Amino acid sequence: MRPHHMQAAWHEVVAAGDMPAVQAPLPDKSTIICRTGLLALASGTGAWRVRDTMNRVASVLGVTIHVDISLLSIECTCIEGHESFSEVVSLATTGVNTHRIWLMENYLREVETLGREITVHGYHELLDLVEKSKPDYTPWQLGLASGFACGAFVFLLGGGPIEMFCATVGAGLGNFVRARMGRRKIGQYSGIACGVAVACVAYLVILMLLGMAVPGAMSHQAGYIGAMLFVIPGFPLITSGLDIAKLDMRSGIERLTFAVSVIVLATLVGWLVAEVVGLAPDDFQPLGLAPWFTTLLRLTMSFVGVFGFSVMFNSPAKMAATAGVIGMISNTLRLSLVDLPTLLPGLGLSAGVPPEAAAFIGALCSGLLAAVLGLHTSFPRISLTVPSIVIMVPGLYMYRAIYYMCVFDTLNMMGWMIRAVLIVAFLPVGLGVARSITDPRWRHTS
Repeated sequence: MRPHHMQAAWHEVVAAGDMPAVQAPLPDKSTIICRTGLLALASGTGAWRVRDTMNRVASVLGVTIHVDISLLSIECTCIEGHESFSEVVSLATTGVNTHRIWLMENYLREVETLGREITVHGYHELLDLVEKSKPDYTPWQLGLASGFACGAFVFLLGGGPIEMFCATVGAGLGNFVRARMGRRKIGQYSGIACGVAVACVAYLVILMLLGMAVPGAMSHQAGYIGAMLFVIPGFPLITSGLDIAKLDMRSGIERLTFAVSVIVLATLVGWLVAEVVGLAPDDFQPLGLAPWFTTLLRLTMSFVGVFGFSVMFNSPAKMAATAGVIGMISNTLRLSLVDLPTLLPGLGLSAGVPPEAAAFIGALCSGLLAAVLGLHTSFPRISLTVPSIVIMVPGLYMYRAIYYMCVFDTLNMMGWMIRAVLIVAFLPVGLGVARSITDPRWRHTS
């Protein structure tokens, strides 16, 4: 079948492949710079980092560039002396690959050290190593990671052992199906729809099987929402806010549009399946745990959840564990601030910190912790911060908003939607503030 997006033959378009790149014609330099930016964009990182990556390579090659970045394409004009050259490159699809972000950081360090000695073909061979890097995990491993992540997510939302177990199985099977479809180059939206449908049906089947042995198991239907949370596009949601904060409006708006479209599709499919099989987004039953035990479990489940989501983003184990430690601290802090009257009854508080403010504080904490750990690791900062706060994205609120919209309960729909929007808005704000405090290059304009 003929591909809809034509592939670029990078090694064939160069005019002086064996010449040192700094001495090569401007079109050859432009191709190196644009391909570098395209691989950074394909990893799912934000426009600020893509532009910074291209700027660093351009500086080594002695070229000035002006770049316009969107979700799937880059428009770049390279200027050298009195000569200019414009080029447009694009991706076939979007995704997240934090291991590739790390590989691009290593590539940049090598370019900034030895770049003036590397030939044009040498640059493309380095980029070939990044582009041809295989995923770290198989579909069944991704299914296992999403299962444990969503099971932990369900506990953090208030669910018990039955909801956690059913959500783990449902999310695991759902993400396995989505990953398999993705490996077969089937469209993203088809994979999302099928994955959500499989997750919801699997949740119900497991719940029915448990109902044969556990009395009252069928009253734990609320956890089916957790089984579909593996599709919540936390990475583009967060990076869209960061792009807008740096005035990369085109990229930010397109990322936000993509994230919203995924959320709408997933929640509509979830609602449709729920209507067919008779599931409803009821509240979770109280667990009645001691405050200290609740905090201990939140620490554990936050680590498991962030680790699982990091694996889904193709983070190596050490990177995922580092993000897990950050998320364990920041997410537990966020939840504890909301539940202060329950956790610390001796203070006599009538209410905890509003969820929106708690989300801001949690994201700020993640950003500051990532800055500290970044001094002792080579992991890209965005590969630690975004996975650590993805677990804070209010997927439950989003689903309930769509559910109530579909049953024409406008009042409840607006309430859940406003809550979700406010929390999602405060997450990138928290990361942006942390980045402004700790990174002068981010804090200042050019």
